[in-house]
Amino acid sequence: MAKVSIGLRGWRFEEDEIFTDDEELKPLDEIPEDPRERLVRLVSLVEEPCDVCYLDYGEEEINRCNQAEIVYGEPEGEVLLCPEHEPDLLYWFREEGGSEYKGSVEFADRFHEWVAAGNEAPEGYAAVEHVEEDPAGLPDLPDQQEVQERLEADFEGERIDILELAGQEERDGEEITEAELADSDLDLSADYPSDR
Repeated sequence: MAKVSIGLRGWRFEEDEIFTDDEELKPLDEIPEDPRERLVRLVSLVEEPCDVCYLDYGEEEINRCNQAEIVYGEPEGEVLLCPEHEPDLLYWFREEGGSEYKGSVEFADRFHEWVAAGNEAPEGYAAVEHVEEDPAGLPDLPDQQEVQERLEADFEGERIDILELAGQEERDGEEITEAELADSDLDLSADYPSDR
């Protein structure tokens, strides 16, 4: 099966992972985790402006920004680009050390810092040639709220006992004192990733 982009060029999906034999989008629970995460993220990205245009013009002049047509990076650390600014990212990635951040959510932040410092690709730097078989033929992506509700409805999570993780034994109905908590190995000052 071939790889395809949906909505924005850049992220590529294995056709058989996301489409049925009738070329319809599969139900989300039948799509593997990584492509499902990207599809869900695409729902909120398809009408966003190009990051470089946005850095140039800002919120006050957002109407001057080109709409993004290309996405690179990982979900939540992606870079959105118009064709005019794709060479900037490619130059940064190939020539300015951007490849160091491949696969990292820092990818977007590091690229944005490079652009904000006034950097850009040299004139004439080549972009990637994209082959478009049917640029207007996009599948209907589900509403983002509907996607979230469907994912949460079937979630069979595992309850984690934080006291057990901290090396404390459960005590029937007794509260743990601050002193006992301070003596535990639990690091309450650490920043943990969150989706909120």
